[in-house]
Amino acid sequence: MADSGKRKIEVAVGDNETEGHEETLKCRKVISNEPGESNGSASEFLLSGFETKAVLRDSAREKNIFIHGKMADKETVVILEKTPIREESLSELFKNSRLKLEIKNDIYSTYQLQPPPHLNEIKATVVCPATEKHVKKYLRQETFLLEETGEDYRSITLPFIQSQSFSVQWVYNILEKKAEADRIIYEDPDPKVGFVLLPDFKWDQKQLDDLYLIAIIHRRDIKSLRDLTSEHIPLLCNIRKGGEDAIQKRYDVPANKLRVYLHYQPSYYHLHVHFTSLSYDAPGCGVEKAHLLSDVIQNLQADPQYYHSRSLCFPLRAEDSLHGKFKAAGRL
Repeated sequence: MADSGKRKIEVAVGDNETEGHEETLKCRKVISNEPGESNGSASEFLLSGFETKAVLRDSAREKNIFIHGKMADKETVVILEKTPIREESLSELFKNSRLKLEIKNDIYSTYQLQPPPHLNEIKATVVCPATEKHVKKYLRQETFLLEETGEDYRSITLPFIQSQSFSVQWVYNILEKKAEADRIIYEDPDPKVGFVLLPDFKWDQKQLDDLYLIAIIHRRDIKSLRDLTSEHIPLLCNIRKGGEDAIQKRYDVPANKLRVYLHYQPSYYHLHVHFTSLSYDAPGCGVEKAHLLSDVIQNLQADPQYYHSRSLCFPLRAEDSLHGKFKAAGRL
């Protein structure tokens, strides 16, 4: 049950991630203004001075909105997202909510339901100071499906990655226990096949229907799917087995109810694997971006250099810098 005196604001502190969300893990600090906490007064009215400049995109289906503006004269992106309705709150929701009739026709009627404040939370993610890259990342844009050959990767994509300042220091902070150490639910410390497993920020850990965890490898020499060879099969098998066992033990979710996959292109260039509930339509789990870990392992068993030569498709948005590189090279 949600605590009536507690709201959460997630602050993303100037990261250099590429597109994807995943778009997920960032260098974040969670501030809770629970009564009695020292940082409560500082965070409670954090958004009171926010000045809206533009709505970057919104989704009625996903119940979220991305807003560009300024806060304390700094460029800021605010993401507002309705939190899920939880089964354990239903009794209180029905008992203490007010209904306002909108339409009644025979056996059908619709109402505006006004729940108690603590059952009507909105998750707020704040990116401040936000760079132009952040604004473009969240802006609704035309998207294209690109087919990248192995040669395209070596001549276009890899030089682009190497020329950019895609910092993964926040990843190293996790691996070195300098940040988020309390969020790690499992770790294999082996330097060659080891990894840490922790919840993705998109999951509030209050229900299993949208379970979402990330496995981040200890090795620092593998950027993405493209770097994998048969040499890395023991690493990938260890991630699959260790991750599935840890999730079974911690959350009682069996392996056959998990979707385990890698993204290409990834949202950050340090190899990581996604573990999501099979019932959850997670962002980026579509066939144009996600590669099942079991398929990756089998492909490398059949061809040790599979991902060095294989053409891979992935979506690119019109304003993405990599899209411009492919266009300049005559590949679009």
